[in-house]
Amino acid sequence: MKIQILGTGCPKCIKLAEATEVAAKELNLDYELEKVTDINEITAFGVMMTPALAVDGEVKAVGMVPDAKKLKTLLEACRA
Repeated sequence: MKIQILGTGCPKCIKLAEATEVAAKELNLDYELEKVTDINEITAFGVMMTPALAVDGEVKAVGMVPDAKKLKTLLEACRA
């Protein structure tokens, strides 16, 4: 599973990366975490507001840091 955090490195972007990593570890996922900071790459995803979370190239959350339960639900749904 490839998890991408889309954002320029703002505090919310950092918080999303940390929270996502905790959730993925708690779910025992086999994952790779990538931080995408280039604005051109971010807009290529169709994202106009950061932070955003993409899993396997598909955007799952935009402009917010979901709580731990929501993150786990999002990641669990992508596990299959």
